[in-house]
Amino acid sequence: MNRPTLEVLPIDISPYANGNLGIDYVHRFDSGRPGPHLLVNALTHGNELCGAHALAYLMEQNIRPDRGVLTISFANVAAYQTFDPSAPAASRFIDEDFNRLWSTDILSSGRRSVELDRARDLRPVVGEADYLLDIHSMQMDGPALMLSGVAEKGRALARAVGVPSFVIADGGHKAGPRMRDFADFASPEHRRTALLVECGQHWRRDSVDTAIETMLRFLTALDVVDSDTLADHLTASAPAEQRVIEVTHVITVESDSFTFVRDFAGLEVVAHAGTTIALDQGRDVVSPYDNCVLIMPARQLQPGHTAVRLGRFVA
Repeated sequence: MNRPTLEVLPIDISPYANGNLGIDYVHRFDSGRPGPHLLVNALTHGNELCGAHALAYLMEQNIRPDRGVLTISFANVAAYQTFDPSAPAASRFIDEDFNRLWSTDILSSGRRSVELDRARDLRPVVGEADYLLDIHSMQMDGPALMLSGVAEKGRALARAVGVPSFVIADGGHKAGPRMRDFADFASPEHRRTALLVECGQHWRRDSVDTAIETMLRFLTALDVVDSDTLADHLTASAPAEQRVIEVTHVITVESDSFTFVRDFAGLEVVAHAGTTIALDQGRDVVSPYDNCVLIMPARQLQPGHTAVRLGRFVA
């Protein structure tokens, strides 16, 4: 396999190690004026570098809330610190996926791992936020995606942010709950809302630009930072229209022999129902309906993990 071109490399985040909440790499800024509490999180996965660049930009540019409270967190720093350019995907996590741990049962269990210990440290920070933006990037080279969850409140917030162009209404992973699905974030009845943005391919420079743009628009959409304050920092116009894809099926890898029938990059539309898209232990995995959209096909196919999500465009 050819080694990927690394347009983005890790930056030194040690200046942000000493947080002001007694938790390493977590900083809170309180405007002293009424308003919501926003959390912007990066490095849920240690190999997804764009979020670290975005939070460093926010700190270096001294962007602070005009109303309400803004908290920022660098999550799986331990994994990030293992980054090796010769094997850039290997720093995703140390022991287990940090983004499959976010249920009360898992966080309150007796088991231990590097990621679970860190998630427990961050649990009160996540639990206090009214709104969360969790910044990620993707294995495959494709357009950025906003994962809004299945509740209408998530789609509404995605529309208010305005970027990126594609909004994915999804229900998460069989392997475990994500931070954006923790507690009230997943409840349609509760106003607390979380978004997860996939900013593009891990190693591309434009994934950093997308992370910064999305973060700044998140701050203005929730009226925590005045749009005039950020006018000089916004580099792109919001798309004229966002397209929403509603996830209907999550295909989970069942065996070590799972293979896609071709090299899917994501957002391909399979025109006809019953079309084979993958094989798993000789069993055909087929599109369930016409005009089926393939979302974020995985490159590392491990049993029990998501291979691809299937969805359809909705109004």
